[in-house]
Amino acid sequence: MNRDEKEDTTIYKVVVNHEEQYSIWPAHRENPLGWREVGKKGLKADCLSYIKEVWTDMRPLSLRKVQNATAK
Repeated sequence: MNRDEKEDTTIYKVVVNHEEQYSIWPAHRENPLGWREVGKKGLKADCLSYIKEVWTDMRPLSLRKVQNATAK
């Protein structure tokens, strides 16, 4: 059985950067530079489901701020 056929049992954590962009990272690894944990850990599908639920606006924070300022 090759690696692609094995079930992924890796535990991931959800991380977010300063632009409020989300990603997953293996829980046993140190966070990538510039990213912090949001408190959600679990299997890949669980973490991706969480991100889908909370990351409703895909625009980076800096862009949202500019667009909100110019809309007023």
